[in-house]
Amino acid sequence: MRVAAIQMNSGPDVPANLDLADGLLAEAAEDGCMLAVLPENFALMPEKATDKAKHAEAPGKGPIQDFLAEAASRHKLWVVAGSMPLVSPEIAAERVYGACPVYNPEGEARALYRKIHLFDVDLVDKQESYRESRSMYPGDELITVNTPCGRLGLSICYDLRFPEMFRRLVDDGATVFTVPAAFTVTTGKAHWHILLRARAIENLAYVIAAGQYGQHPDRRSTFGHSLICDPWGRILAEQAEGDCVVSAEIDPELPAKLRSEFPALANRKLK
Repeated sequence: MRVAAIQMNSGPDVPANLDLADGLLAEAAEDGCMLAVLPENFALMPEKATDKAKHAEAPGKGPIQDFLAEAASRHKLWVVAGSMPLVSPEIAAERVYGACPVYNPEGEARALYRKIHLFDVDLVDKQESYRESRSMYPGDELITVNTPCGRLGLSICYDLRFPEMFRRLVDDGATVFTVPAAFTVTTGKAHWHILLRARAIENLAYVIAAGQYGQHPDRRSTFGHSLICDPWGRILAEQAEGDCVVSAEIDPELPAKLRSEFPALANRKLK
């Protein structure tokens, strides 16, 4: 089955971002893909993080979610919708959830994951500081969802650095991890490929990682390098830059086969 990671350079213009996403979803469908993963913040990379609250939607309502449902139905795709702003308990304080809805080819919402790990870090050598918790509210629930391509374990960007989360997703039956991201250039150069391949290898699972790339209005530079990795850690497809579709064939039966032949997960002593 063919799957896609969609790479974008999103900005503050939501309609323009949705138009770009729609064209790339169409390209993925024309390429024969059954499932496509959009990047983190695909619909909005604002000039100020607090601007996300102006576009936050309630679950199941709003123009971004309407677009996603219609596009999934029109292109006959499973769409893992990267992340978008959803209202949180502290919307009055300009904090939103970074949420990843999943739609089936009939345009029906099948899952909704809210980003658990927020990117609050200081990169001293590069004089970069990030505080997602100032504009975002953390989720607290792990989400998996069945698709024809396998059982998806949903994550968003910074979640990638927490291997215990991915082990929990495997315990919930995940055979494919989706990792929509907006990795900084600094952290991407250092760790992107290593972390993605590690999550694949240690869990014997596919990884579909869809990234933002290039310069954004908030002066952040993102790493790109969207890729698809197999359960043995082999990169099946990758694109460093550009608005593009990165696609590859995956075998939904391979994770179970490898887990049977190489039973590292079954051999765990600490759980």
